[in-house]
Amino acid sequence: MSDYYSPVGGLPDRNQLLTGRAVFTDAYAVIPRGVLTDIVTSRLPGWDKTRAWILARPLSGFAETFSESIIEIEPGGGSQNPEPDREAEAVLFVLSGLATLDLEGEKQTLMEGSYAFLGPNANWSLQVSNDSAVSFKAVWIRKRYEPIDGISPPGSFVTKDGEVSPSTMPGYDGAWSTTRFVDPDDLAHDMHVNIVNFEPGASIPFAETHVMEHGLYMLHGKGVYRLNGDWVEVEAGDFLWLRSFCPQACYAGGPEPFRYLLYKNVNRHMPLGLGR
Repeated sequence: MSDYYSPVGGLPDRNQLLTGRAVFTDAYAVIPRGVLTDIVTSRLPGWDKTRAWILARPLSGFAETFSESIIEIEPGGGSQNPEPDREAEAVLFVLSGLATLDLEGEKQTLMEGSYAFLGPNANWSLQVSNDSAVSFKAVWIRKRYEPIDGISPPGSFVTKDGEVSPSTMPGYDGAWSTTRFVDPDDLAHDMHVNIVNFEPGASIPFAETHVMEHGLYMLHGKGVYRLNGDWVEVEAGDFLWLRSFCPQACYAGGPEPFRYLLYKNVNRHMPLGLGR
């Protein structure tokens, strides 16, 4: 059994009730895994045998700083020209399957739990072998990089969940921890994509309220989020978007560890003016 949930596609039974857990508000959105069906996928220019579930994109009243998708690549598929925006940086986090990443001319195998940071102007391609027995699925998070004078953009790298030791929150004895793939004090990085880990029963015991925008993809387990005064149950495969300053707290609500992939924008001055 995989440690990371990925969409299974298909369609629900036609006798299923219409009501569900999907919510869209001006402070947060919930996209539950049950709505990630075949009919909501998109094909991407330059990608062969690939479909994508688009979870977030820059849009007025929704995500402003990033896009997030789950891509599924069939055997023999992939892309030699995957990124249409040369200013974009990205993270690929692999949920299942195998693929070959060609990054600046060096080939590396991506597998379940692999984490690839792709810096702005990176030269990369992705290919799934014709001999692969299963499709390849990964979370693809993209952000337009914000350069600053005197600091070079961050370089690309590949690592893996399990090879990075989680940092426990003070006073929690490992019950609440964060797997950080980049140094939070490195100002070259203007986004962090981390894994947040909770042991059963652990919690964020206060309503965080901050400037960072969030995208959260639930990797494993289940929990309950407190969002802008509402209680929201989530499970592996669900996606949350949280607007800047949306009050947020949560606790792990199941017998297994609760883990999610967290995007946030960081380390830059606030632009003075709407739309900048």
